[in-house]
Amino acid sequence: MDIINKKGLHNYQILERLEAGIQLTGAEVKSLRSGRCNLGDSYVKILNGELWLINTDIPRYKYDGSENYDSSRSRKLLIKAKELIYLQSKMKQGNLTLIPVKIYSKGPLFKVEIALARGKKIHEKRDEERKKDLDRELLVDKRKYMI
Repeated sequence: MDIINKKGLHNYQILERLEAGIQLTGAEVKSLRSGRCNLGDSYVKILNGELWLINTDIPRYKYDGSENYDSSRSRKLLIKAKELIYLQSKMKQGNLTLIPVKIYSKGPLFKVEIALARGKKIHEKRDEERKKDLDRELLVDKRKYMI
């Protein structure tokens, strides 16, 4: 089950992708297994030499009886020290940001695909929409003439 950040892919130009582990509680894992997660407004930040996934909404698992559940708490991401240094240097060089692209399971574990991204301008988004519309129209026209 892949959970994709469509809003992030629309608002940012993806330059480079990395895989990171994520620290979760048991109830969060069960909630993710049922496909319940919202990556829409989430981002990744480096705090005190650690990578944190911020503002990701993983709703409460329906059979979880624990009190004080915070669905949008910050969650620690697990990467190697070399990768963290590499990300920090890239972000300082090119005015880039880190966003989560998708959350997926890899065996019993959950992984987060994070990306170095640059924000798109409004005209770039418009051009992309226009190109998709043209491609869609061409595909429809092509189907008319196929047997």
